[in-house]
Amino acid sequence: MAGGGGRPRSPPRALLGMAAAVAAVMAGWGVLFPTVRAVPMEERHSVGLVEKNYVYGDIKHEVSVYVKVFANSPFLVCMDLARSQEELIDPKYLWIGPDGKKLEGRRYVNLTETGKLMVMGFKESMSGAYTCTLSHKIIETTTQEEREMFEAYQFMVYAYREADHAYQAFVRFTTRECELAANSLFFEELKKILNNIISDLTCHIIDSSCKCHSVKLPKQGLLHELFVSFQVNPFAPGWEAVCHQVPYDCEAATNMRVQEARDRIGEFFHKQTYALKHRFQTVPIIHYMDNSFSVIRIDSCRPGFGKNDITHKNCASCCVVCGPGTFSPNNEVTCQTCTRPRVKMYGARSC
Repeated sequence: MAGGGGRPRSPPRALLGMAAAVAAVMAGWGVLFPTVRAVPMEERHSVGLVEKNYVYGDIKHEVSVYVKVFANSPFLVCMDLARSQEELIDPKYLWIGPDGKKLEGRRYVNLTETGKLMVMGFKESMSGAYTCTLSHKIIETTTQEEREMFEAYQFMVYAYREADHAYQAFVRFTTRECELAANSLFFEELKKILNNIISDLTCHIIDSSCKCHSVKLPKQGLLHELFVSFQVNPFAPGWEAVCHQVPYDCEAATNMRVQEARDRIGEFFHKQTYALKHRFQTVPIIHYMDNSFSVIRIDSCRPGFGKNDITHKNCASCCVVCGPGTFSPNNEVTCQTCTRPRVKMYGARSC
């Protein structure tokens, strides 16, 4: 009703049904602050031979290693597995980093006397080629003649992050007719309810849409349905503050929150079926279609990172640091090729 003196309109019965279901769901939750637990993805991936946190080199080709940002790398072993089973006389190891300089004495490396290298607190700028030269002597048994042997091993070490997850949701409602004025009001109220369900998780509903279609089912008349879609997104205002509580595993914490948000919304729609059967003598004009709720996961990468299942097929689900000559300025899934003077750094956010 226009004007300020009229009696407030009662909300449509369909919205009352939604609100009743929300109340039932929320009562069982209370205030939830999800605890951080171990994520299923391993902290690091390696294409090389891994044994007890050691990655062995290969004299025939470089070995790719993927290290989670801020984690420690596995120990890179300056020999192959076969050589490690043999006796070595006067072995010496020379490790060279991506900048072409010796790694011995650097604060961020753990370099053992047996030539094993660990890079600590790995950052995207530390990505690149790590080369080790192994020298050792061979002494002829009969002549005692000494010969010095040299072998070079190269490891390509890449920083990676977990992908950030969001969920695209789809749900359908039956309505009396597509021109019904209550359809748009229903949609706006639905968004408010869904946001209310997940607000304490610093998640929110974005990119929502509602379209009405006429649907003819086999052996039935014409139905009118609202096709609703929306994204459950973990980056509601205030998410940075929550993330700062776990700065070294921000993506894992964010992904846990949005998964919880997805589950809450799924439970909400599941309870709609119960509410329609047990709370209403007459079915509301606009009501949820049983089993119509579905979700798909959408991945995105932080700036400077991207996915590439060809270049990094052994870490295809990872957001790997953009290599030299590529960049990613936003949260897209792939790194872009730089068409201007080539970027020489890892993790570039601009060209």
